[in-house]
Amino acid sequence: MQPDIEDIAEEAEGTGEGFSTAPLVVLGIALAILLSYALVKFFINRARGGLPEVDTSAVVHPAEFETDTALRFEDVKVSFATEFGTVDAVKGVSFDIKPGEVVAVVGESGSGKSVTSSTAMGLMADNAKVSGRVFLDGKEVTNISPAKLRSLRGDEIAMVFQEPMTALNPVLKVSDQLVEALQVHNKAFGREALAQAVRLLAEVGIPDPEKRIHEYPHQFSGGQRQRIVIAMAIACNPKMIIADEPTTALDVTVQAEILDLMRRLKDDLNTGILLITHNMGVVADMADRVVVMFQGEVVESGPVNKILLEPEHAYTKRLLEAMPTLGEANIEVNEPTPAEGEDSAMPSVDPEAELHLEAKDLALAYKNKGRSTRVVEGVNFAVARGEILGLVGESGSGKSTVAKAVLGLLEVEEGELLVRGQNLPKLPRAQQKALRREIGVVFQDPAASLDPRFPIGEIITEPMVVHKVGTPKERTARAEELLDAVKLPRTVINRYPHELSGGQRQRISIARAMALSPSILIADEPTSALDVSVQARVLDMFAELQEQYDFACLFVTHDLAVVDQLADQIMVMEKGRVVEQGRKEQILRSPREDYTKRLLAAAPVPHPEEQRIRREARRELLASQGLRRD
Repeated sequence: MQPDIEDIAEEAEGTGEGFSTAPLVVLGIALAILLSYALVKFFINRARGGLPEVDTSAVVHPAEFETDTALRFEDVKVSFATEFGTVDAVKGVSFDIKPGEVVAVVGESGSGKSVTSSTAMGLMADNAKVSGRVFLDGKEVTNISPAKLRSLRGDEIAMVFQEPMTALNPVLKVSDQLVEALQVHNKAFGREALAQAVRLLAEVGIPDPEKRIHEYPHQFSGGQRQRIVIAMAIACNPKMIIADEPTTALDVTVQAEILDLMRRLKDDLNTGILLITHNMGVVADMADRVVVMFQGEVVESGPVNKILLEPEHAYTKRLLEAMPTLGEANIEVNEPTPAEGEDSAMPSVDPEAELHLEAKDLALAYKNKGRSTRVVEGVNFAVARGEILGLVGESGSGKSTVAKAVLGLLEVEEGELLVRGQNLPKLPRAQQKALRREIGVVFQDPAASLDPRFPIGEIITEPMVVHKVGTPKERTARAEELLDAVKLPRTVINRYPHELSGGQRQRISIARAMALSPSILIADEPTSALDVSVQARVLDMFAELQEQYDFACLFVTHDLAVVDQLADQIMVMEKGRVVEQGRKEQILRSPREDYTKRLLAAAPVPHPEEQRIRREARRELLASQGLRRD
């Protein structure tokens, strides 16, 4: 029997229940929201079709000050309450920055540099206790309300962080992020804000800014992303810019470009800059005055020439002595190219040398969805027993890709990769595993490469367990022997990675790499994450181990001073190809190729006058090669 709709309706009326209109209301609201979204997208797309005719010539103009000091710290103290007690991070720091002046704050990790700068921005953790006073153009900022602090950030004081990819929102286009910075501080709105954002990108040297402003951060290179962060920092013409290690994550050539940009903007904007860094070459290149911090205190301060050339405090002297120095190079603008028939990209092999690692016409590619993209082409090199080959070049040049291929983490698409005379890619899987016992590896970040759940002893002996070498007692003895070799006490064998410092963790990584007494060691940027003094100790230890164990080493880095200290040979790579290689003395003192010259000219040295001369020479070199410079 079919139900009668009328009976159902009458029954509903009798019980006081009827058909609800609520779903129709909800549907109407949803349609209104969709229509509003469509209209907004329409007007945004219309705005993108052409920039408005607005005056954007004054997007960047000099900051105006009411006092003669941009930023001043007076007896600033910061302590943190932890479960283990109170930690005094900053202990009465006082210094100031004038308009248009660059003051560099230097010191090792834990010295209090970044914590001190954070007090000016009000970016302190909940467990922090701050005393003392901080003045921004005469206005105290330590005790103002959170709302007023938010209005100051980005408007009167801005920050450039070390890693641009974490400072930019990866899911928002660059246009959205720049426009937001302008709109939040009531500088510009709508199409005018978009036009000013384009002008800002042009100001910091982003090519084709009208089109690229609608791209996402991941579509830009590392140096371009840092330029975008700087564009956001100067968007509101701030009185102060705090630059916290702004070039540490960048290649030497990109670093030089960013420093040139910051120097020009500083002059144009008359902005005070607080530069936090541990690179004394960057200090020599940028700073007017230097403040040296150690364990939360200022131990020395003064003009850059005085601090770098005539330091008085023992800690400052140690920092400068620990800096690896790049020897003087003869970089001639019009130096002739190699003689006819001489290929500077090919290795010079001693026929009597015992080669442990060799590449012949090596080609490497990344595969994705069945498609192969060549990233390394025609690479040839040879590393003999007891030698270190320094592999240098910018990011994306193929350095780490070559290292991955040697480790067996990337298939060889073409050519030969010989390990102790055997072509590794062509061997059966079992023989490949046996041959990989000959290869040790040290990665860039020890915190990421050490398993936090394992004690140090198990971390060091893990390669022995994987390759079934030795008894448990023999493995423990080997771990203790290696701890002695890397100059760590045997008592750390039962401790965990988080209980050690960064330099100690990297020593553990090196000890693990040496567990099977490899004949080949791959070191991928092993010191770039370390403080300068810790780096010096690790490099000294590395050289001692290499002399003791006589292994062949492929040392990947972008720091030419480190290569100058360690390497026997150098191979320079650009865009997946070898540009030049040879003995260290020839590559670093008398380079032949334009790209090598640019790398050397961009490397800063910790001597203000020498760095000024190098900067001018670099400008001449770039001009002679027809390259744009900011």
